[in-house]
Amino acid sequence: MQDAVTEAIEQWRARPPGNNPTLDTTGAESWNTVLPAGLYDDFKADCSSRDISCVQGFAQAVRAWVDSHAALCSEVTIPRYTRRIIVCNQKGGVGKTTVVAGIGQAIALGLPATTGGSKLPALPGRRTLLIDYDPQGHLTSQLGVKQIAPGDESLVSHMVERDRTVGTLLDHVVPIAPGYFDGRLFLLPSSFDAFLLDSRLGSVRGPREASLQRALGSLEEHFDTIVIDAPPNLGLAMDAGLYYAHRRKNEAAGASGVLIPVEAEDSSADAYAMLDSQIRTVSLDYEVEIDRLGLVVNKFDKRKGYVTTHSLDNWQALGTPPVVAVVPDLKEQREAVHLKQPLLMYAPTSIQAQRMREIRRRLG
Repeated sequence: MQDAVTEAIEQWRARPPGNNPTLDTTGAESWNTVLPAGLYDDFKADCSSRDISCVQGFAQAVRAWVDSHAALCSEVTIPRYTRRIIVCNQKGGVGKTTVVAGIGQAIALGLPATTGGSKLPALPGRRTLLIDYDPQGHLTSQLGVKQIAPGDESLVSHMVERDRTVGTLLDHVVPIAPGYFDGRLFLLPSSFDAFLLDSRLGSVRGPREASLQRALGSLEEHFDTIVIDAPPNLGLAMDAGLYYAHRRKNEAAGASGVLIPVEAEDSSADAYAMLDSQIRTVSLDYEVEIDRLGLVVNKFDKRKGYVTTHSLDNWQALGTPPVVAVVPDLKEQREAVHLKQPLLMYAPTSIQAQRMREIRRRLG
C-alpha cells in the first residue's frame, strides 16, 4: 500500500496540473500513509502552488494510479477491514490484559498446520496491534513499555481533541520483541490522561460513540488485527469501544467483535449480565451488530471446589457466546509479567500459552 501511494504521488507531481481533473472529495477524512523522507513536504508544496488542498491532490494521485493499474487492481483482493477484537469486562481482576497479550502474540506468530487425528490448516502470522485502552496501563507495564506522559498526544487526545492534534498515532506505536515475533507485534501504550476520558468524551463534538473509530482509522491500514484491552467500566469509553467492534458493512459475521474473559465464580456471572446488557443497549441505540466472539474462563482452578466447577458448567451451558478456552491459574503468566516479557516468548510450551493458541484457532 505504501509503495503504491508513493508511486502515485510521484507520478502526480510529474504531470502538468492541467492533466489532473478535479475530483469530488466531499466528506473525505484525513489520511495517514508513511512516505519516503521529504516527499510529503514536497507534495504539500506542490498542492499549495497548484492552489488545491492536500486531500484533493491525494485523491487525484490515487485515482490516476488506480486507473493506470486497472488490470492489477482487478486481480488483487484486498481485505476491506482490519479485524478488531475488543477484550472487555467491567469486573476487575478477570485477566483481560492476560488474554489481550496472549492472543495478540498468538495472532502475530501464527499457527502451524496440525496433523494426526484433527488436521487443521496453518494460520499465517498477522501484523497485530495491541492497544492499551485501560487507564491503569497494565498491558503497557507488563510489556516493559512506558505510559504516554500527561499532556502528550495519545489515543485520548486523538479521540477528544482532533482539532488540536498535529502528529499521528503511528508515531507512538512501539514494536514488541520484533526479533521473536518477526516484526509483526506492536503496542499503542496507555496514557495517564485516560483516567479522565469519560468526562472529556462528554464534550466531544459529533457522535461520541464513534470517537475511538475515528481516532484509530488512520492506523487500520497498517495492521491486519487490532486487539484492545478495554477499561473496566460501563461508561462512555466502553460505549466507544463496543461501537468500534461493531460489524461494518459487508464484513463477515464473527470477524470482529467482543471477547469476554470471566472467572468461574458467582460475581463474574453478575458482571457478565451487566456487560451483556450494555452490548445490547449500544447495538439498539446505534443500530449496529456487535458480535460476541466468545468467553474465556480465566484463572481456573478446580481445586477451589464445587462453586468453581459448577460455575464452569454454567458458562459452558450458555452456548452463545461459546466458551473458547479454559485457562488455568499457573505460575508462568505471573513470571512473565514479573520479567516484563511476552508469555509466548518466555514460556512458549506452557499450558497457558497453548490455551492462547487455542483461542487464536477458535477465532479463525
